[in-house]
Amino acid sequence: MAFSALLALVALAATVRAAPSHTAVCPDGSRVGNAACCKFIPLAKDLQETVFQNDCGEDTHEAVRLIFHDAVSISKKLGPSAGGGADGSMLLFPTVEPNFPANNGIDDSVNNLIPFLTSHPEVGAADLVQFAGAVALSNCPGAPQLEFMAGRRNAKAPAIIGLIPEPQDNVTSILERFADAGDFTPFEVVSLLASHSIARADKVDETIDAAPFDSTPFDFDTQVFLEVLLKGTGFPGLNNNTGEVMSPLPHGSGNDTGELRLQSDFVLARDPRTACFWQGFVDQQEFMAKSFKAAMAKLAILGSKRSELIDCSDVVPPTVRTPVRRASFPATKSVKDLELTCKQRFPTLTTDRGAQQTLIPHCSNGGQDCPAVQFNGPA
Repeated sequence: MAFSALLALVALAATVRAAPSHTAVCPDGSRVGNAACCKFIPLAKDLQETVFQNDCGEDTHEAVRLIFHDAVSISKKLGPSAGGGADGSMLLFPTVEPNFPANNGIDDSVNNLIPFLTSHPEVGAADLVQFAGAVALSNCPGAPQLEFMAGRRNAKAPAIIGLIPEPQDNVTSILERFADAGDFTPFEVVSLLASHSIARADKVDETIDAAPFDSTPFDFDTQVFLEVLLKGTGFPGLNNNTGEVMSPLPHGSGNDTGELRLQSDFVLARDPRTACFWQGFVDQQEFMAKSFKAAMAKLAILGSKRSELIDCSDVVPPTVRTPVRRASFPATKSVKDLELTCKQRFPTLTTDRGAQQTLIPHCSNGGQDCPAVQFNGPA
């Protein structure tokens, strides 16, 4: 399907799910589409002040990751006993699912959110996970304002092990897993991976901390779709890690860690079933953001019926308006470094100035001491 047709479909999906009209007044004077949404307004404020600190930093990245890992744990093939999808099971069974290998490192975000079940008892765990992720993403320049549907049922049991894709998985198993979870198409799978534009890893290579997946980890932009297509030249840390392949930008200094490339991103960007979708997001910021939002709307309600939920999208904070740069080749890289399998025309991009690889900053403010919160907890 041509990208112009895909863009039209994504735009249509966005207009169909228009925000609810403001008909109810909350205690703070805010107007919302349904009075049941009022309880999320103080929760959003508390999350921002206590955890995210209005920063597209590590706590934000981890909360967005938690959205995926909680929601994708569902299987049409195995049935309801395998997992309930977006049901909050990560928070309700913190000594079970966070210990699965695919969830390595997710205990930080689980422990950070568990206290809100007590301070905001009117909000269930299932809604908390998805709402927290939507609030977190609002701190990232370039990100869309996510849809938020309220009223999910909480999990009664933990999900089984083995439902979360891992970076060492091949393309077939990844696509089959997402299809089994919620009939996701290959295009939707690639759309969801736009989240990797703000992702960093602590556990793929445990010798380095918060290794970014692209050179702009504090912006929700298309740079990750470009840089995954570049030839690998080395590793930011050790070179024998499961689920990692050579990175085009491996050099770091101190806490400014070089770029880490997941094997799963590498193969999805080159497989004939997904390569053109991947390449099609390069320097297409609006298309990428709208596609991600549409796919996220589907992921966030896995295990629930949309007709039984309440549209509370109007309580999700608007995304920070800081503009993001267009995609560009990092310094020392050019079109000659591309590894393309999709035959469609590649966009014309500029190259950043510099005779050496530019270091990727450890913190969004360019410093070394990043604002972050870590609560103790059971996970």
